[in-house]
Amino acid sequence: MLFPVAARAAEPVLGRWVTQNQKAVVQIEPCGAAMCGRIVKLLPKSDVGKTMDERNSDAKLRTRPLVGLPIFLNMKEDDHEWRGRLYDPQYGNTYSSVISRNADGTLRVKGCFFIICKTQTWHPAS
Repeated sequence: MLFPVAARAAEPVLGRWVTQNQKAVVQIEPCGAAMCGRIVKLLPKSDVGKTMDERNSDAKLRTRPLVGLPIFLNMKEDDHEWRGRLYDPQYGNTYSSVISRNADGTLRVKGCFFIICKTQTWHPAS
């Protein structure tokens, strides 16, 4: 006998998150039909004196302030995850990304360049 399987929606990723390296707080919120995230605060462990997007590969964007900088771009729900693009101001590069909630309430952030991926765990900001 077959039973219908309920679609499993992505766990909410909305909110404020402290990056794994404790350099910034990122706010994730809806932007149209997707989710987007931006830096809302630099923390004491951030690169001292670095307040602009000076490592951006596009020289025209290097004067953007880090606070307010979009880093999660066009994250769309895909089963139990959110997929889109991740901009990393530490290296000035954009990667494909997958984010999801862990059972303990933390956020799993995965960024990939071709087949090389790196995963971090972010904690809710208090």
